[in-house]
Amino acid sequence: MKLLAHILCLCLALALTWAQSQEAHTSAVLDRCQGLEMDAVTVNEEGIPYFFRGDHLFKGFHGKAELSNESFSELDDHHHLGHVDAAFRMHYEDSPSEHDHIFFFLDHKVFSYYQHKLEDGYPKDISEVFPGIPEHLDAAVECPKPGCDEDSVIFFKEDDIYFYDVKTKAVEKKDFESMPNCTSAFRFMEHFYCFRGHVFYKFDPKTGQVHEKYPKEARDYFMRCSKFSDDSDHLDRERCSRVHLDAITSDDAGNMYAFRGHHFLREDEGNDTLRADTIESAFKELHSEVDAVFTYEDHLYMIKDDQIFVYKVGEPHTHLEGYPKPVKEELGIEGPIDAAFICNDNHTAYIIKGQSMHSVDLKASPRVPGSEEQISPFKKVDAAMCDSEGIKVIVGNHFYHFASPKVFIAGRSLPEQQKVSLQLFGCDH
Repeated sequence: MKLLAHILCLCLALALTWAQSQEAHTSAVLDRCQGLEMDAVTVNEEGIPYFFRGDHLFKGFHGKAELSNESFSELDDHHHLGHVDAAFRMHYEDSPSEHDHIFFFLDHKVFSYYQHKLEDGYPKDISEVFPGIPEHLDAAVECPKPGCDEDSVIFFKEDDIYFYDVKTKAVEKKDFESMPNCTSAFRFMEHFYCFRGHVFYKFDPKTGQVHEKYPKEARDYFMRCSKFSDDSDHLDRERCSRVHLDAITSDDAGNMYAFRGHHFLREDEGNDTLRADTIESAFKELHSEVDAVFTYEDHLYMIKDDQIFVYKVGEPHTHLEGYPKPVKEELGIEGPIDAAFICNDNHTAYIIKGQSMHSVDLKASPRVPGSEEQISPFKKVDAAMCDSEGIKVIVGNHFYHFASPKVFIAGRSLPEQQKVSLQLFGCDH
C-alpha cells in the first residue's frame, strides 16, 4: 500500500512538473515589434512569410507568435536539436519531386515538408540531402534561374557562402565582401534579402552587391508595427513596404487613398507626389487598421470590423454625425468584410467577403445586398478599387486589373500580375 501511495505521489509530481514546463513553454510572450532577431525566414506554399524565433513562429506580417510545433509537430520530436537555424521553400518547377517543399535545418538535421506534412524518411543528415553543405547553418535561401545562373540554394555560415546546384549537387564557395553575415535570408517578390538582427539588406545573389539604400529596419517593411525607429522614412516605408494593403480607394476627384496598418498614402489627381500620414491624424475616430474603403457622392465609407464610418471628403475630412453604424444596418451585410469598391459615376457598391461578392444599390432604401457571386480566381482579396481604368484587385503584394465587375466575376484565370510597390507607388527598390 505504501508503495502504491509512493508511486501515485511520484506520478502527481511528474505531472505537475510537466504542466509547469508546458506553461513556461507557452507563456513566453514574443513581440515582433520589439526588434527581435529571427532565426529563419521562409514562405509557405501560398507565399505567406513564416518568421521563426526560438520555438515560436510568426505567420504573415502581423499577429501573435505561436509555437512552431503547432504547425510542424515533428520539429519538437527531436528535443536534442536546437531552434530552426535556416529554412527555405524549394521553388523549381523543373524538379517536381522537390518543388514547393519547405526545408528546415536544425543543427545537423534537415526536415522536408510538403503541404505541412513531413516527408517519409525525414529528418535526415544535412550531408545526405545536401552533400558538401556544413551543419549548424546561419541562413539559407532558394535562388532559381535567372536570379542565379543555375537553379541553386545559397547557404550561409558565418563568413562562408555556399552555392548548391540543385541539379548537379555541385557546391561552389564564394566570397561576397560587401555582404554582412546573415542571421536569416529570404526570397520575396523575386528579390533577395539578408537579415542581420532586426535590419535587412537587399542583395544581388550573383555578385553579393548590396543595394545602396540598405540596411533598413525590418519592422518598417516586413511587419505591421504601430511604432517605428526615429530615423524611419515614413513615405519610403509606405511606398515600399512588403506588407499588404488593408484598403484602397479613389475619391470623386480622382485622389487615391491607400491604407495599411496605422498609416495611409495619398496621391492627388494630376500629381504624382505621394504623401504619407497616420490614419489617426486624418480619421481620428478610426485610429488604425481599416478593413475596406469605398467612395460615394464625395464621402468616404470606411469599414472597420462590423462598423462603418463615413467622412465627407475635404481638408480636413469631416466625420458624419450618427456614425459609426453597424455594417449590417448600413449595407445589409454582416461585417467584417475584406474589400469594397464602387466604379465611377455609379451607385452600386461591390462588397467582397472571402470568395463571395455582393452588389448593394446605395440609392435603395433599405439597402439590400443582391445575389451572391463567386470570385473563383482568389481565395482572399486584401483590397480593391475601381477607377477610369477598371478594377484593381490587390492580393498580397500584387494587383490584377479587370476591365469591369462583370469581367472580374466571369474571370477563371488570372490576368498579368503587377507589383503594388512598383506599379502603384513607384518604389524603385
